[in-house]
Amino acid sequence: MSIAKVKEYLRDYGRDCDVQEFPVSSATVELAAKALSVEPARIAKTLSFHGDETNGCILIVTAGDMKIDNARFKKQFGFKARMLGAEEVAMLTGHEVGGVCPFANPEHVTTYLDVSMQRFPSVFPAAGSASSAIELTCEELFKYSQAKEWIDVCKAKDGQAI
Repeated sequence: MSIAKVKEYLRDYGRDCDVQEFPVSSATVELAAKALSVEPARIAKTLSFHGDETNGCILIVTAGDMKIDNARFKKQFGFKARMLGAEEVAMLTGHEVGGVCPFANPEHVTTYLDVSMQRFPSVFPAAGSASSAIELTCEELFKYSQAKEWIDVCKAKDGQAI
């Protein structure tokens, strides 16, 4: 159901036909990279967090080789990072685990994009299911996701600088 909502949402931008669906899972960075034949860093993973009193849910889209830096998150938002539990994800985002994406989300969801993706000419966020993706430039991702802003809240998984 969620992929249909995303395609309908992307139709307004003329991009619904660009959603790729796979016969295999793309629910993790590694699986998505394999399905798309791209390096894992180019997978735009969407992480879901509890918001503050005014925001029910925060989505942060980041490069596939990054993880949230708790100190940077707290400095950016003013509270500790708390990821949604699996049972809360669909309820708060409208997407199932593995298909969470920055498109067609409820109004109480605020989307942010991490600067770690800006090193690539294009990235591949999920498109509402655990076996879908769409290739977008960072500018397109910002526009289509209706992101609030670019932020810098991540660090490389291996501790290396990007």
